[in-house]
Amino acid sequence: MNQPAPAAVDRRRTWSLTALTLLSVTVAAVAVTPYLATTLAELAADDAGLAAGYVDRPVGVLVAFYLHVVAGGIALLLSPWQLWPGLRRRHPRLHRWTGRAILPAVAVAGLPGLVLAPGNQAGTVGTLGFGALGVLWLWTSWLGFAAIRRHDVEAHRTWMTRAFALTFAAVTLRVWTGVLVGAQELALGDSFDAGTAFDRAYALVPFLCWVPNLAVAEWLVRRRRRQGGRGHEGPVREALVAP
Repeated sequence: MNQPAPAAVDRRRTWSLTALTLLSVTVAAVAVTPYLATTLAELAADDAGLAAGYVDRPVGVLVAFYLHVVAGGIALLLSPWQLWPGLRRRHPRLHRWTGRAILPAVAVAGLPGLVLAPGNQAGTVGTLGFGALGVLWLWTSWLGFAAIRRHDVEAHRTWMTRAFALTFAAVTLRVWTGVLVGAQELALGDSFDAGTAFDRAYALVPFLCWVPNLAVAEWLVRRRRRQGGRGHEGPVREALVAP
């Protein structure tokens, strides 16, 4: 079977990375900005979804919620730029320092996420789904950091690919929720209720938002292994592991 030409592979990679970056930056801005621009009570008045579910929670839960939203937004905003091979080659120190910002953001978002998981709006399924997401997000990010500290660039790439797939759950959660709510609106017509539709959709997304992402990441990792881990990092490897 003929292999695709390198130029075609590069074009597909560029389009894929562009889409991932635009989606990540857009969701980071759209999801976080409202919580910084107004109060949760004002958002809840016009929102049948997440804001309404947290507006009356205890102070400790609200602190965890805001930490999760803001730090998660920072991780989502910065993470896709780490995937661009050209940026890694030309600006390896920027890659390293961006990574140093992403890891604390994941920690600050992931740990409160575990606090929030038992009280989520999807019940037991949400506790299991979002709880597993939080644990795996923290774990893969830590393993990626540990790998680069021992100068294992290939393991670093592998674990950070998985970590990004879990970070990207912030995007796919919203995509799947919108698709599922929209499908109900089309199916139910005049009997459609936004609040009920959101609750039904939210019962599915705790796993749907990240399991397919992780499956795609694992496929990419295994494909790279089958190709012998070939890449175009060049001298960037030394700069990535510099102290």
